[in-house]
Amino acid sequence: MIPVILSGGSGSRLWPLSRKQFPKQFLALTGEHTLFQQTLERLVFDGMQHPIVVCNKDHRFIVGEQLGALGLDTQAVIMEPFGRNTAPAVAITAMMLANEGRDELMLVLPADHVIDDQKALQRALALATVAAERGEMVLFGVPATKPETGYGYIKSTADALLPEGVSRVAQFVEKPDEQRAIEFVEAGGYYWNSGMFLFRASRYLEELKKHDPDIYDNCLLTLERSKHDGDNIELDQASFACCPDNSIDYAVMEKTQRACVVPLDAGWSDVGCWSSLWDVHDKDANGNVTKGDVVIQDSRNCMVQGNGKLVTVIGLDNIVVVETKDAMMIAHKDKVQGVKQMVNTLNEQGRTETQNHLEVYRPWGSYDSVDMGGRFQVKRISVKPGASLSLQMHHHRAEHWIVVSGTAQVTCDENVFLLTENQSTYIPIASVHRLRNPGKIPLEIIEVQSGSYLGEDDIERFEDVYGRSTPGIEAGVRTQTIAR
Repeated sequence: MIPVILSGGSGSRLWPLSRKQFPKQFLALTGEHTLFQQTLERLVFDGMQHPIVVCNKDHRFIVGEQLGALGLDTQAVIMEPFGRNTAPAVAITAMMLANEGRDELMLVLPADHVIDDQKALQRALALATVAAERGEMVLFGVPATKPETGYGYIKSTADALLPEGVSRVAQFVEKPDEQRAIEFVEAGGYYWNSGMFLFRASRYLEELKKHDPDIYDNCLLTLERSKHDGDNIELDQASFACCPDNSIDYAVMEKTQRACVVPLDAGWSDVGCWSSLWDVHDKDANGNVTKGDVVIQDSRNCMVQGNGKLVTVIGLDNIVVVETKDAMMIAHKDKVQGVKQMVNTLNEQGRTETQNHLEVYRPWGSYDSVDMGGRFQVKRISVKPGASLSLQMHHHRAEHWIVVSGTAQVTCDENVFLLTENQSTYIPIASVHRLRNPGKIPLEIIEVQSGSYLGEDDIERFEDVYGRSTPGIEAGVRTQTIAR
């Protein structure tokens, strides 16, 4: 069995904590490790191979870092230029395996779910394996124990041809209103659609080719034209753009005659909104969940999360309050499904708060905007040991670098020199420069930018150890990019 971890998504439902460039699966929302890391950890047992991870190209360095923190390996990382939903992601993975002459059972898992009971998960996997080895396409269904309107539902029916404990899918039901959800729970035989699947690679491709040949053909062409670099596959953007955007459910599972359900009663949650996150956390005597510097008074069933500032709440019921350095979101817990629409509204207004936090992560470390004015900006920059920023130049700004801790190796035109704590240097406009950390501890510097334009797209990159340089740069052809 080979796990296929789907690590896409924009993270809009848990905004402002989750952002497009750092979505919820990479956040530690329910424990010490991130949701992505928790997904990986629960798959470390006999009979389970190293996973294949499908992620956005912009997240590849985050994936690598979080894997490295656990000391875990992957068989491959498939990098999408943009999301096309789950059906194409799994199709390309199955095609990659087929090209290698392989036909394992594929365990398809989103990277951002919570599962509390590991033993229950393994029991469900054992039952699902029996069905999948017979050619069935297994969907893990969570018993619908309450009228939840945020999930899709599956209606099951008995089938004597299936293994004991496995039922046939009778119907897929879209997210219902509250009255229909109550009727489903009272009727019994309904499951929440977990978005987790188990099937043989060849079975999936056979059913996809039959029921959605457009996805099949476009994925075949995309994989053929994609860039292979060791175990990494960077999907061809032009071909992938032609691929229909569709889920496994719509493309295959709702059409195939081989769809079946295995119950998964393992404390599952997709943490799909703020009320779901409230559900999975421990609560105080009044049902409140707090995180950060929070003082709460005369309030019940609230979720309050701070991130630096003191947050005080008085006399509220069923309210979610989330504070970050650059945004605050306040919503009634019954209305948090509307956060996605709010993010869409902010995107239409051109707001950048949906894309990045003030602290922006890069493969070499991170930078955090401290202050900004008309012709200046102050940043705190952290560079990992041994890491280096690209060799670059700015047309409209100069920079002052002050070392707070660690050692900096500075390149400024023809000069290369070291700076240590409390030392500083000046980088003039149009100077070709680079910052590197040659030490064993993180390098922390304060950068003061000054000039007529301070946007991140005022960068010409000439060399980059992370492969982000545009072809031709190293040969002296100068172009602009937006990533530092």
